[in-house]
Amino acid sequence: MEVKTKRTRHRSSASLTSSEFANHEIVTLAVYLLGGDSHHVETEDIAVRVNEIAPRRFTWRKYPDQINIENVRTFLSDAKKLKNGGYLRGTGKDGWLLTEDGLAFAKRVVSDLNDADLSRTPRSQKERQWVNRERARMLSSDAFSKFQDGRQITITSHEAESFFRLDDYVLGKARENKIVRILNTFSDDPLLGAIVRDLAGRIERR
Repeated sequence: MEVKTKRTRHRSSASLTSSEFANHEIVTLAVYLLGGDSHHVETEDIAVRVNEIAPRRFTWRKYPDQINIENVRTFLSDAKKLKNGGYLRGTGKDGWLLTEDGLAFAKRVVSDLNDADLSRTPRSQKERQWVNRERARMLSSDAFSKFQDGRQITITSHEAESFFRLDDYVLGKARENKIVRILNTFSDDPLLGAIVRDLAGRIERR
């Protein structure tokens, strides 16, 4: 499958096309720039974005105006492997989400590339509504009230799971994705960051 490239509004970066960045790192950065810390991003969107930040690195040799999406899929899968940092979660069908390590890597890389225009895609209205709704819900939770009062050890397992909107029916990948999404979105929040990190460490990711 091929994806047509489009004229980009972003400047390319020579740093990103140098040998110091592996292909799985570039696709990880693309997921971050597309908001993949808080929602799943589709492979086709990632393919277009990687071609913007690393022009022609993922295109067909014979047809340099066409992105080789199979290459992009390969490196997205590579970014999931622990030996490569375990930066991503997801599949081509479900989309791709940053892990905690992937988010940390992307933030570190972006901060080091001051000469490049690596602006992030703004959150959609639906995404902003989700963030505001979840933030208000967690701030009004029993777990947060106890945490603020210094009674962390009295937070029950049920309260911790409710804080993340988890129950006995949310298992496996769905459970992991909920935890990672909350962590990625709110771990730096001035009010919620500490409790999000603390409770995420307690919850059994079954």
